[in-house]
Amino acid sequence: MIGTKELLRLVKENNLVENLSERELTNPEGAGFDLRVGEVFRIKEGESFLGITERFTQDVESVAVYGKDKEFTLKPGEFVLVKTMEKVNLPSNVAAIFRPRSTLQRSGVAMFTATASPGYKGELTFGMCNLGKSNFRFELGARVVHIIFFDTSENFSDYRGQWQGGRVSTQGKETQV
Repeated sequence: MIGTKELLRLVKENNLVENLSERELTNPEGAGFDLRVGEVFRIKEGESFLGITERFTQDVESVAVYGKDKEFTLKPGEFVLVKTMEKVNLPSNVAAIFRPRSTLQRSGVAMFTATASPGYKGELTFGMCNLGKSNFRFELGARVVHIIFFDTSENFSDYRGQWQGGRVSTQGKETQV
């Protein structure tokens, strides 16, 4: 795991994470950085598919954007995708995992995360679902997920998938890389 002192150096010298909040640049907490909600998407009606060589996801609709909208209300049972304000630029020797902030689970909200492979560059998209019985309101720009970085130190392959650059949906059928 890479410590915050080294992470801040990588941010400054290698642009590891773009658009970090002032709080993260001056006083990061824990073993990485907190990332903020920049945009919220609803998944449109329709079908998705994940095959052996092909896939497609449902279309999405942007419903809230930082700078334009103040907050978003996630209703009980509602699922949305959230895109970060920050953009990562992972070098070939760094991977990252994500953990939800504990305030979310204390509010009945689950975050669905993945990993970021070495070489990935772009914003990050996560699923968010209100499993509770009450509305959950959050401000655009709120910190929702903690990113933790690891030095891979071995010969790993760089990410070359179609989600490179921070896409949110496939926009139709595509062949997987």
